[in-house]
Amino acid sequence: MNILFFLLDTVFFVLVGCAFLRAWMNHLRIHMQAQPGRFALAVTDWLVKPSRRMLPKALVQSRFDWGSFFAAVLLALAYGGIRLALSVGFNAQAASPVAMLLGIAWVAGGFLLRVLLQGLMVLLLMYAVLSWVQPGAPVMGTLDRLVSPLLKPIRRVVPTIGGVDLSVLVLLLLLQVGLLALGF
Repeated sequence: MNILFFLLDTVFFVLVGCAFLRAWMNHLRIHMQAQPGRFALAVTDWLVKPSRRMLPKALVQSRFDWGSFFAAVLLALAYGGIRLALSVGFNAQAASPVAMLLGIAWVAGGFLLRVLLQGLMVLLLMYAVLSWVQPGAPVMGTLDRLVSPLLKPIRRVVPTIGGVDLSVLVLLLLLQVGLLALGF
């Protein structure tokens, strides 16, 4: 059963993470033809496009990509339902429908937070490694635009030491503390 949970977590982590990435890239007005935008589009188009049609026109036309965010929430709810069904089994007498819906919402909310924090950690690690190993890589510009809004407030407080920018390390530590505080 642990293998099944691992595979379920991995598949839904990629799906929800790509939906979040798509929303973030659209919010920052980063061209989606640059990597990792093409990957996020390929993975999420099947759900984001119908999600946008279901949302009110005012939300679709706003600066924030509510269609991608809504797709992430739908995927997290599906994950919560599958995870809960596998955990307690399909025994209808195990809990009331209200308790099951609350359980699905609780699992989905926790999963959304976990994907958000761990996804940011992945982006920061890619940014940090590439900045040392191959700073001229084509994806480096996109990664810089993705993480700079998060690093800017930290860079105001944490000075560079010996020419080394420690803001990435500080944000990674803060994200890890957040994961630990949430019990992940």
